[in-house]
Amino acid sequence: MKYQPKGVCSTSIDIHLDNGIIRSVSFTGGCNGNLQGISKLVEGMDAKEAIERLKGIRCGFKSTSCPDQLAQALETMI
Repeated sequence: MKYQPKGVCSTSIDIHLDNGIIRSVSFTGGCNGNLQGISKLVEGMDAKEAIERLKGIRCGFKSTSCPDQLAQALETMI
């Protein structure tokens, strides 16, 4: 699934789920190194656990962040 995040620097998040397990995540734009790290950390993780861990994380003064947007994308998928 391709998700268009809102309120962050990344312009899209590509997510592949298999039976509720995150198989791959790829961000376009944003802080490349950090987002690669987040992607690798959530690979193989249950989507519900990732949502619990990432939802509500903020970036500076923004009301959201790339991890929060990933959680929102996962919520729409499950």
